Amino acid sequence: MTLLTVLSAPSGQDPAPPGGVSRTGARVLLRTDDPHRISAELAALGIGFERWAATATLAPDAGQPEILAAYAADVARLTADGGYRLVDVVRMRPDGSDPTWPERAREARERFLAEHTHDEDEVRFFVEGQGCFYLHVGDRVYAVVCRAGDLLSVPAGTTHWFDMGARPEFCAIRFFQKEDGWIGHFTGDPIATRLPYLDGLLGEPGRDPATGAATATGPAAPAGAATAAGAATSAATRGGAA
Repeated sequence: MTLLTVLSAPSGQDPAPPGGVSRTGARVLLRTDDPHRISAELAALGIGFERWAATATLAPDAGQPEILAAYAADVARLTADGGYRLVDVVRMRPDGSDPTWPERAREARERFLAEHTHDEDEVRFFVEGQGCFYLHVGDRVYAVVCRAGDLLSVPAGTTHWFDMGARPEFCAIRFFQKEDGWIGHFTGDPIATRLPYLDGLLGEPGRDPATGAATATGPAAPAGAATAAGAATSAATRGGAA
């Protein structure tokens, strides 16, 4: 089920701790899994949120053509409504048979784990798994844990970041106006290191359920701009998920 957690944005005056471990000074202002409340809260910010049906069963090895075919009607409708010219798929699935998967998953996760913006709207339809968009608006951060069936539309220029979790498993269909629409412009603000990551928000292993702080090693604070290469385990033709 979709989850919205609204947090007070921590001060940027103090330096971020080493290793990207979250600070815990932020207060939880709202936490809800009510889709109507989530839609209303985000609509007030100009952010679109809808619940669609995501019932197609995807084979473990399904790639972009198969996934887009499974959701062809949804893709056609949204493309027509929004005038999007380009559509692709990003999919991450754990692969215990591949010894390089943990490192590739870590690199994919860190690609958009720092605050950034895009030059066009960010439109994502989740059809499998989960991932969290953190939307930094004014003195608040809206952490939206998206799951299968969630359609999120983030306006161009919105400061945000995306966390797919320590063990990424999700599939999202992405809609673009331009070839380079996915490229992130990083703000340099380390705010993402001061708030709970996805696993902490959900109280999952490796995070303190009360604070979201890492109990072992958190993800390293990412540096630099987005790269053009997509995740190696992804069906996407462009980089990252955010």
